[in-house]
Amino acid sequence: MKFMTSETSQEFYRIQKLPPYVFAVINDMRAKARAAQIDVIDLGMGNPDGATPAPVVEKLVEASRLARNHRYSMSRGIPRLREEITKRYKTQYDVDLDPESEAIVTMGAKDALAHLLFAVVGPGDMVVSPNPCYPIHQYGVIMAEGDACLLRMPDAATFLSQLEDLYRTSARKPKLILISFPHNPTTTCVDMDFMKEIVRLAKAHGTLIVHDFAYADLGFDGYKPPSILQVEGAKDVAVEIYTMSKSYNMAGWRVGYCLGNKRMIAALARIKSYLDYGVFQPIQIASIIALRECEAEPAKICALYQERRDALVTGLNRAGWPVETPRGSMFLWAPLPERFQAMGSLEFSKLLLEKAQVAVSPGIGFGPMGEGFVRFSLVENEQRIKQATRSIGQLLKA
Repeated sequence: MKFMTSETSQEFYRIQKLPPYVFAVINDMRAKARAAQIDVIDLGMGNPDGATPAPVVEKLVEASRLARNHRYSMSRGIPRLREEITKRYKTQYDVDLDPESEAIVTMGAKDALAHLLFAVVGPGDMVVSPNPCYPIHQYGVIMAEGDACLLRMPDAATFLSQLEDLYRTSARKPKLILISFPHNPTTTCVDMDFMKEIVRLAKAHGTLIVHDFAYADLGFDGYKPPSILQVEGAKDVAVEIYTMSKSYNMAGWRVGYCLGNKRMIAALARIKSYLDYGVFQPIQIASIIALRECEAEPAKICALYQERRDALVTGLNRAGWPVETPRGSMFLWAPLPERFQAMGSLEFSKLLLEKAQVAVSPGIGFGPMGEGFVRFSLVENEQRIKQATRSIGQLLKA
């Protein structure tokens, strides 16, 4: 018989800071339902279902056959890829970036964010972010020993007002502001005036900014999400994280970029030099082709998400579940229907899966201020989305 020692019975230092993964409950239920041959419509995880553009795949195959590409790559990313992303920023946003000192390639946006927080945040440093939020925005700070200061964001103006109040009343000033627009999960979108005000506040108080721009190309009805680097002088205090995942249907390829402030880019480059040898080189070469030859793809992908959004909004409203129409991202953030609010988001998500065979993400998984909501991801085709809303309508009527 084995006895557990005090060492094995205790959680590891950083692991004990992380709460149980709420989404695992829904994932487990979904897996069991599918194992029982139940047709679950999965609108939970934000995992793009579209194919990567064919020229990108073809280039990957070609580059993978060359033995020289099988060696270690560069932790910072190969020069041609860094040049290509800075060219895209010039074309899209009229932002000038130096590919040597103001751009670095990362293994997706999560890698950029987690390692950047380790590089620039120290014990007790305050990092302000909206809540609810994508989990790494909160727990990346906690793992880096920082103090995650969560400000409620029912809308962008409220978040900005609370940030101003914090600067005015707190004895401690934030080391970093961590934002992401279009926002996951709330779909909140902002304009250039908001970005200008964030930069002004940061400069006035000696604060840094990280803008997670994962949904840069997913703005609907003519809305174009602004880059924070478009603000004059933003590079003095800010970096922006851009990713190929959503814009080019390359989520599994794990290619992202951190762009902007030289000091933060240098810190990230240094910490990554100890931790990895960069993205597999054929993937980087294929990413060059995506940026260089597939300029039309982000707009096509955006149009597809907009059609799915319309189908979901129309279907839910028709089912008796009033929801607002998001202007960006690949999500819909929905308050629980009135008669189910007492259940809480996790139990309601379990009910949807059990009775309507529709998987969504419970709002509580995005932080304490996400309770009372669920998040839909636009990752099934229109027919499946319509099928989901019909099933939800039957549940609500029952």
